[in-house]
Amino acid sequence: MTSTAALQPEPAPIIACTVSRDVQNFDLLIEDMEAELGEGWGDLSFEDAAAFFGQPEAQHLEFVAIAVDEEDEEQLPFIGELIKSAKENRIKVILIAEEVSPMALHQLLRLGADDFVPYPLPEGALHEAIERLQAPAPIPSHNALTEVPSTLKPTSDRDGVLLPVHGLAGGVGGTTFAVNLAWELATIDKKDPPRVCLLDLDLQFGSVSTFLDLPRRESVYELLAEAGTMDAESFMQALLPFNDKLHVLTAPADMLPLDFISPEDVTRLLEVARANFDFVVIDMPSTLVQWSETVLAEAHVYFAMLELDMRSAQNTLRLIRALKAEDLPFEKLRYALNRSPKFTDLNGKSRVKRMAESLDIDIEILLPDGGKQVTQAGDHGLPLADTAGKNPLRKEIRKLATSLYELNQAAETGE
Repeated sequence: MTSTAALQPEPAPIIACTVSRDVQNFDLLIEDMEAELGEGWGDLSFEDAAAFFGQPEAQHLEFVAIAVDEEDEEQLPFIGELIKSAKENRIKVILIAEEVSPMALHQLLRLGADDFVPYPLPEGALHEAIERLQAPAPIPSHNALTEVPSTLKPTSDRDGVLLPVHGLAGGVGGTTFAVNLAWELATIDKKDPPRVCLLDLDLQFGSVSTFLDLPRRESVYELLAEAGTMDAESFMQALLPFNDKLHVLTAPADMLPLDFISPEDVTRLLEVARANFDFVVIDMPSTLVQWSETVLAEAHVYFAMLELDMRSAQNTLRLIRALKAEDLPFEKLRYALNRSPKFTDLNGKSRVKRMAESLDIDIEILLPDGGKQVTQAGDHGLPLADTAGKNPLRKEIRKLATSLYELNQAAETGE
């Protein structure tokens, strides 16, 4: 006789858990966990998790989502021990935080949390965090294993040109443009090259260090934590040189909330950078924060990167409306269209014209599609000039750098 127990389906293995004081305070997290894992997840209180992580049943866990809010800051040491325990048992940790102070958040990240997602959860954010956890770890390159600090001395005798770069949608090439523009400026004059600094202010997902194969240093966090009182010496020590020509402030080693630095901190950072460099290129986060206004106000030219698609058009319109509503200098924006149509693509050129007219903007910079060579250059941690000097995108960025350099030279000489 067949046992009825044999007919019962095996329960789905639990591969993830939420850990919180009360998961009902994070209803969006519940919905996203169900959407991602179905019935393959569970929920634990802080106390239960402390006992569970060392049990044999916990061996099947791939990750835990530890959710905290401002009321949990009193239990910060205990939550930190939970993160340590999870890591010791090879369980990855996604930190979900709502209204937690930047210092508390950073402390938890330093204890070993693998990823951070703010709450309320942005659409698709948990899915992307899980994908990042499941991605294979990158193999460190030979350059990233050694750290060569900058030997450039502060001069504090300059008034550098500030050039922020802001991608108006994901994947429009903002970091590629910022990195290559900075490199072209740094190598524009072989006899008397300008001093060029590249700042990565995307404190969460900044990838300038990847594009130039530079390590992320703890000193960057220390600099930003004391940004209001920084001096030229501490700023220069936090920089890393690239080929002794370009000096880079990478994003921090840990993911930090964008409000970790205040508008006053950013003002001081820009003051010190401009006093010691002829050109300061900034890779901005796509998100607008309080200090975005500070950067815009200080900028000489603010590059807005977009593509010929609906999302770029909508985001451009929303940005212009936001700047006008706050009476901010939106006229500083210079629109750069990446992957623009070829010269012979008359239909594409017509679309560019219609897009500009519908948004009531001038698209002054047309950047051609650099193709696979752009991706390959980023993967190798080198500028396009070093890997594909004849690439059409590199040529166009070189022209722009030359124009900026000549304009600055003319302004300095009063011609």
